Amino acid sequence: MGALTFWRRSIQARVVASTLVLSFVVVSAVGWFLLRQTRDGLLEDRVDAVVAEAANETRDARARLESATLSDVDAAEQQRALVEPIIQRGLSRDFAVVLAGPDGSGGVASDPGSGGATYTFGLDRKSVPASLVEHFSTIAPPSWTYTTIRRLGADGETKVEEPGIAVGSQVTLPADGRTYTLYLLFPTSEDEDTLALVTRALLTAGVLLLLLVAGVTWLVAQQVVTPIRMARRVAERLAAGRLTERLEVSGEDDLARLATSFNQMASNLQRQIRQLEELSRVQRRFVSDVSHELRTPLTTVRMAGDVLHDAKDSFDPVTARSAELLQIELDRFETLLADLLEISRFDAGAAVLEVDDVNLVDVAHRVVDSTRPLADQRGVTLVVRSPGHPCLAEADVRRIERVVRNLVSNAIDHAGPRAPGAVPTVVVSVAGDDHAAAVAVRDYGVGLAPGESAMVFNRFWRADPARARTSGGTGLGLSISLEDAHLHGGWLQAWGRPGEGAQFRLTLPRRNGTPLRRSPISLIPDDVVEPV
Repeated sequence: MGALTFWRRSIQARVVASTLVLSFVVVSAVGWFLLRQTRDGLLEDRVDAVVAEAANETRDARARLESATLSDVDAAEQQRALVEPIIQRGLSRDFAVVLAGPDGSGGVASDPGSGGATYTFGLDRKSVPASLVEHFSTIAPPSWTYTTIRRLGADGETKVEEPGIAVGSQVTLPADGRTYTLYLLFPTSEDEDTLALVTRALLTAGVLLLLLVAGVTWLVAQQVVTPIRMARRVAERLAAGRLTERLEVSGEDDLARLATSFNQMASNLQRQIRQLEELSRVQRRFVSDVSHELRTPLTTVRMAGDVLHDAKDSFDPVTARSAELLQIELDRFETLLADLLEISRFDAGAAVLEVDDVNLVDVAHRVVDSTRPLADQRGVTLVVRSPGHPCLAEADVRRIERVVRNLVSNAIDHAGPRAPGAVPTVVVSVAGDDHAAAVAVRDYGVGLAPGESAMVFNRFWRADPARARTSGGTGLGLSISLEDAHLHGGWLQAWGRPGEGAQFRLTLPRRNGTPLRRSPISLIPDDVVEPV
């Protein structure tokens, strides 16, 4: 069984998969929200801490500049006195320092290292963002921004890069009275590590939660699906005829009540089926017994009717006509009795085949020759269309001739002209191939209304109940024909359209017992124009 078939048939798999998908969406959304909140919180705390530390360093530097008597020291000495303590603390507290300036000197805005900048050893001075340098190109309040801190190796190439925060503030040196910009660069690697740890924890918790949800869902679905599967198996056994099968009831929950209701339904169905079987058996027995019991009086009545019919010429006209009508109705009654006996054999499963190679072309010609007097009486022309070679099938020739005769007689009874003023025509077509052989009987009468093509094979069914059976039919011919076709493993199908006539098609397998896959004759006649 393929994966797609398993997916279609397993409610449990679909429930678990749907629950996992929804849980994954919810866990992902919650995890993303928590990570975002954690990241924002860590960065906000880090920014507050580094801004406060930078402000403390700036205040401390200003205090040292104001308290020191450095007025007789040049500006370079004051820069070193200002920066070196901060650089030393930065080495212990893991932050870098850049002192750029003074304001207004060339290159200050674009390169904090130009104009005599002092900085932590090994730091790439371009770690200070250009936007922050631009901000301090004139006198400005303290400011900060995110940056990437780059540290240089011995060869002068970038060795390490890490995210960080750059905080800038300005101080004035007493020696020259000019303002310098002090940049403090604080790395945020620890915060990134913390965020990575939280991310791993959330991913691990999410995966474990999804596995837990999948397991719980599977167990819950199993508890619900198991009784349903048991009910399905019991229903399949009931459908196979094992009417004593029942569901096991345990507990008092909804599933137990469902099992109880199912068992009650099965019991009622079993009782009704047995009643119907008994009724059908009684009905078949009644039909069979009545049919056999009627044979003896029918034989006596037939003998008396034959005597009266032979002597009708000596009777007066009224009595002679009565003798003729008696003979006609006796013929119909005898045919009806034979059909009832045949139907009872089908119902009892006692019908058997005497299989032989049958040429359907010969069968069609024999049936047409035997029914031609009836056709001449109705003014109907019979036409046989055959391929010019034998169309053989393994069949019971007596039953097949009876089927074709019923179809031709029915077509004669309902035939109509192909065109106004034309002679009514019935066309019998025969065709065959390596797989099957078929006979189709086409008339151009009133046709069949939608839905009647299936009902036409019902016993005693007539499209127009008020219409008399002028050809002497019993109403069982098509039903017997359908049973004969099924007995051969063949098809008997009907097509019709109001005002365009009807066509009945009998299809038989070339070899008895071979399943049919197609018919050599189309069910819809070739002379019918399909609506667009």
